[in-house]
Amino acid sequence: MLYFKYFKIHTKCELEYKMSFIMSFISQFFVFFGYYFTIISLFSKFSNIKGFTVYEVLLTFGIIQFGFAFCETFFRGLDKFDDLIVYGNFDRLLLRPRNILMQAFCEQISLIKLSRLLQSIIVLIITLINIDITFSIDKIITLIFMLISSVLIFLSIFILTASYCFFTVKGLEVRNILTDGSKHMAQYPIGIFKKGFVTFFTFIIPFGFVNYYPLLYLLGKSDNKLLIISPLITVIYLIPSIAIFYKGIKKYSSTGS
Repeated sequence: MLYFKYFKIHTKCELEYKMSFIMSFISQFFVFFGYYFTIISLFSKFSNIKGFTVYEVLLTFGIIQFGFAFCETFFRGLDKFDDLIVYGNFDRLLLRPRNILMQAFCEQISLIKLSRLLQSIIVLIITLINIDITFSIDKIITLIFMLISSVLIFLSIFILTASYCFFTVKGLEVRNILTDGSKHMAQYPIGIFKKGFVTFFTFIIPFGFVNYYPLLYLLGKSDNKLLIISPLITVIYLIPSIAIFYKGIKKYSSTGS
């Protein structure tokens, strides 16, 4: 498969300077733990936030960080998509007889970001060991769906911000608002925010179906079994994101060089 061939090439490139890769990997790992300690510090002053305990919030944190880190690692080409437009390299993708979106995925793969993915998995393991959940088949399925939907929601956002570059060339600030901004907000259960935020992150950018509604069932705060499959709504969000990307291609004009 095309993606795995690119993955092998990017791996060889990043490991060309092994010591640099190791140092960058370690630094990324420990720097990103700052977010984890921020939440721990917050709960040193409060026993809960609107009924959510520290480990319940950390569960949300781990799920969101997992999805974001996964996309930053394996779909880094979309996060840096504006470089393709600015330097005219998107023309190369158009000339190749391969799927354009898949080629965009493959343009950059950052193995260093695996440190963030590893960190999120560690946080999830610590949380699941300490949290008060009686696991059953349906709750295991709910957790798996939450992890998958976390990847899908950030993939959708990455595709949307890449599409934005067809119209504006540089999409840095919009990308930061939708990716980093959304990530920092979504690492907490959205139910702790005011109604306007909950509505926006339910119907406009559906983080609520990643980190809140299925979380209520997982924690036993709701018995509604429809919440088990609610994360799959992110699949519906992904479809128009892909459609917008291909519509944006029609607006693309080369640099002329």
